[in-house]
Amino acid sequence: MSKLDQIINELCPDGVNYVHLWEVTIWDKRFNSVDRKKQKQIITYPYLLASNLFNLEQPTGNVFLLSTGEKTGWTNEKLAGNYLCQGEVVAIPWGKSRPLKEVIKYYKGKFVTADNRIATSNDTDKLLNKYLYYCMINQGETIDKFYRGSGIKHPNMNDVLNVIIPLPPLPVQEEIVRILDKFTELTAELTAELTAELTARKQQYEYYRDRLISFRNDMPLVELGKLATDMYRGAGIKRDEVSSEGIPCVRYGEIYTTYNVWFDKCVSKTMTGSKTFEYGDVLFAITGESVEEIAKSCAYVGNEKCFAGGDIVVMKHEQNPKYMAYALSTAMAQKQKSKGRIKSKVVHSNIPAIKEIKIPIPFPKDTAKSLAEQQRIVDILDRFNKLCNDISEGLPAEIEARQKQYEYYRDKLLTLKKKEAAENEQL
Repeated sequence: MSKLDQIINELCPDGVNYVHLWEVTIWDKRFNSVDRKKQKQIITYPYLLASNLFNLEQPTGNVFLLSTGEKTGWTNEKLAGNYLCQGEVVAIPWGKSRPLKEVIKYYKGKFVTADNRIATSNDTDKLLNKYLYYCMINQGETIDKFYRGSGIKHPNMNDVLNVIIPLPPLPVQEEIVRILDKFTELTAELTAELTAELTARKQQYEYYRDRLISFRNDMPLVELGKLATDMYRGAGIKRDEVSSEGIPCVRYGEIYTTYNVWFDKCVSKTMTGSKTFEYGDVLFAITGESVEEIAKSCAYVGNEKCFAGGDIVVMKHEQNPKYMAYALSTAMAQKQKSKGRIKSKVVHSNIPAIKEIKIPIPFPKDTAKSLAEQQRIVDILDRFNKLCNDISEGLPAEIEARQKQYEYYRDKLLTLKKKEAAENEQL
């Protein structure tokens, strides 16, 4: 029997009470539509917008930047000025675009904050803030549903406050926190090791990819304009025209966020469209947010005819499609894609610029020999690609498995037997 089991058997053998968040927490006052009959206590935290918050960052300092965004760090206490806060808090974002479990934060100490919704226990003799943090992560999928809005989604705080969590005796909370802290630490260490290994493998993969696909006598550079049998732009598919049924389609943003070097199934469908692509075609995203990634490309190797959205260029050709995709992902190709592009809010490319890109083609005057060599290179790079990028196999799958294992044990620890109501106990 574990120490936790012993404590539970000793202090709450018949189960524990479950309570609403509004009963046991105090929230920052900057939320609306909360029933003050439920949430009478409030607390005020001065805050900055996230962009201004990040401007406080310094190499050294002692104030934590409490933000649910990617960039967090330390700043100088003097710079924080009137925005300096202190305490032990749990924060969820006012506006979010990612799952809550990825952005919820716990902090104890001095901090400045962006526009978050901040909670703290109203009685730490009954509810530990760190235990509250783990409970809210555990309820992350439920709280996610309370975020609403057409653009940046915001939480309905009445719904958040009505979330129910188990409230065991303090020693039980302390032991659960101890276990989860240790498990979090071990999971983070293992994930860091796996991530470092994955980074090394990706660097190795990129090195061999660029070595295999490089200019030499038997692999001269050939312009895409000479390799293409046709090249044309897709037609716009609006966000509200994407559906769960219809013909498979690709919108340009998905080339950046969803597809790797090649893909065989589309994640989106639509009932409308006019420009199609099919097996073997290479797709280029000609609008992007950075010079470094503009004209990212991928090859389609599926069997269905699909629609291409706007800001996509479709290239038809007679080469090995995967070889084309790998060749176009090399550092040499990307340098050509970004050549002459000006960094601004939105970066664009076009068909004439894409046609000028040169890639190495093995034995271009001998079609059979060229295709055989292209396939040999593809077979090598496919194995590397699977190890580095396949979420169902290789190192990414191992990282995913460790995270799911952590979530499983966290959920198990926080699923406590519910104490029967007094009237039921009398039956």
